[in-house]
Amino acid sequence: MFRAIGDPTRRAILDRLRAGPANAGSLAADFHQSRPAISKHLRVLRAASLVAHHAVGRERRYTLNSVPLQMVAGWLEGYRAFWESSLAQLKRNLEDK
Repeated sequence: MFRAIGDPTRRAILDRLRAGPANAGSLAADFHQSRPAISKHLRVLRAASLVAHHAVGRERRYTLNSVPLQMVAGWLEGYRAFWESSLAQLKRNLEDK
């Protein structure tokens, strides 16, 4: 999952798919990369279950699957609370000195 979202192009593809389904050709048109390069990015995103695809005639339509991202966001939320608490404690300690 983190490998998949670690690449800026893949994050941009996910952002684009938030607007709705798209085929690989229309996704490639949105980027300065070749269609085969976008297809490779889509394979990584599919392997991480971040996108799904279904056939519509001869083309594949890709859609965003946000459930794995919601799970990561939930996991990160615990760390956000930890760091806010730690930073607040550090601030109090520095102000006391």
